[in-house]
Amino acid sequence: MTQYKVDYLLLLSVIIPLSISCQHNPSSSSIESSPEIISSPTPPIPVVSAEDKKKAANLRQIGLQYRQQGQIQKAINSLQESVNLDPQNLSGLVVLGWTYHLNQQGNRATETLKNALKVDKNHVPALNALGIVYLVNNDLDKAVEIHNKAIDLKPDNEIAHYNLSLAYHRLQQPEQAEIHGEKATELEPNNPHPWVALALVYQQKSDLDLAIKTYKKAMVLDSRYGQIEFLNHLEQAGFSQEQIEKTKNILMNI
Repeated sequence: MTQYKVDYLLLLSVIIPLSISCQHNPSSSSIESSPEIISSPTPPIPVVSAEDKKKAANLRQIGLQYRQQGQIQKAINSLQESVNLDPQNLSGLVVLGWTYHLNQQGNRATETLKNALKVDKNHVPALNALGIVYLVNNDLDKAVEIHNKAIDLKPDNEIAHYNLSLAYHRLQQPEQAEIHGEKATELEPNNPHPWVALALVYQQKSDLDLAIKTYKKAMVLDSRYGQIEFLNHLEQAGFSQEQIEKTKNILMNI
């Protein structure tokens, strides 16, 4: 999500039970009995040996080191191997999904994070990460749905509140954006990003004075927010290009 909050992360999937219905053919003059349906047994969860768990954990650490060094493809290779060894490990799935996201592989990120949620549909880091992926891909309805679920599970979830402020702003729902934006600044007052997002909401509500006052709080935390070009980095914090331009407009009015 941001340079202030790197790996809190990522993804979702609700296991949808398969329902099977049999229909009679109304045009047939004879009634045929439906074939017996035999449900397949749920495949057993593979047992991972202690040795494989240890190897997977080691590969996960190596993958994170590669990622910190900017060697994203090597990181993905190592993290994928870790998941192959320990496919039910939530941390491994979330870290891999987030790394796909950082490598702009949105579909792979979504798939991996959904796999994490198949293991535990209430895993908040996976929900947070998946919500961010949806937000960045401008799939706003899904971003709102996932982040609201994350907040239901963990009300003081600064990541979800922050991203909801951005999502609702794009959806032209300033009242909802304000609620979550204010909560995000309350939960994370030393992070400039929530303050900038909240300033956008006040601008959307045509209160430029309050937008400027709020934006200045971000400038106090980080003086670089007084530089127009620096604001381009907000793309890495979930801002759309349109939101970045609106942020620049606030700064130019200071």
